[in-house]
Amino acid sequence: MKRILVPVDFSKYSEYALKVAAQIARDLKCEIIVVHMMGLSEPLLTRDEEREVFNALSYMQITKERFTKFLDKPYLKGITVIDVVHNDKNFSELDEIATSRDAGLIVMGSHGLSGMKDIFVGSNTEKVVRSSEIPVLVIKNHIPDFKIKNAIFACDLKDDYLNSFQKTRKFLEPFNVHPRPLFVNIPERFLSNREMEAMASNFLMDAGIADADIFTEVDFYSDYTLESGIYHYCEERDIDLIVIPTHGRKGLAHFFYGSIGENVANNAKIPVLTIKI
Repeated sequence: MKRILVPVDFSKYSEYALKVAAQIARDLKCEIIVVHMMGLSEPLLTRDEEREVFNALSYMQITKERFTKFLDKPYLKGITVIDVVHNDKNFSELDEIATSRDAGLIVMGSHGLSGMKDIFVGSNTEKVVRSSEIPVLVIKNHIPDFKIKNAIFACDLKDDYLNSFQKTRKFLEPFNVHPRPLFVNIPERFLSNREMEAMASNFLMDAGIADADIFTEVDFYSDYTLESGIYHYCEERDIDLIVIPTHGRKGLAHFFYGSIGENVANNAKIPVLTIKI
């Protein structure tokens, strides 16, 4: 990974994301691209009136001044940081920016329970996740020392998620982390132990981990809902990263059991990494 893209609005939440990005950049020796989406109106950019042009230039100057202050942090020392200002309003365009800049990861800040709606107008977490071809890491809280030690890959052990599971394994290799598939057994789709073990065995075999013991490679957890199962499992096992496969344009609303929506990405207390299928 050469570069990490961090969209910011100069709030403390986007700084949480920036600090995590800095820790990753330092560990992996890569650059950070900090992007601010201005969202100026079209008339402001197309009219020739002197006043409108002055307003646009003034906004740019204010943004540059805010960048100077925002990026003056001790944890960024020694890291190459590139600040970029875009007029885009649609956060799905972040993927185009990331691609053009050869970024391998997008790190975004979030309010947590209220998601990103109070930081970036609209459901921009969902927009970025739907459009992004690269992994998106959502950060909810201030993390003094970001390290990934235990990561789970939440899925229903179907072949649809093999590709994203393999992408996850490859992505986490530089962190020396071995993600474990997590299957949550819920009442509506209850499976017996034998059925779960057979699915896990087939999943590992198709993933090229044929000789592995399913009980050392896959985790099973029973709960009333998928979301609560993921949360409770992570709390009990001290998990520090949840990886969620996504269906691209369908977004998280069609994530495996079809009902999880944005709940896990927005409500989980620990970082969430989304990987496109």
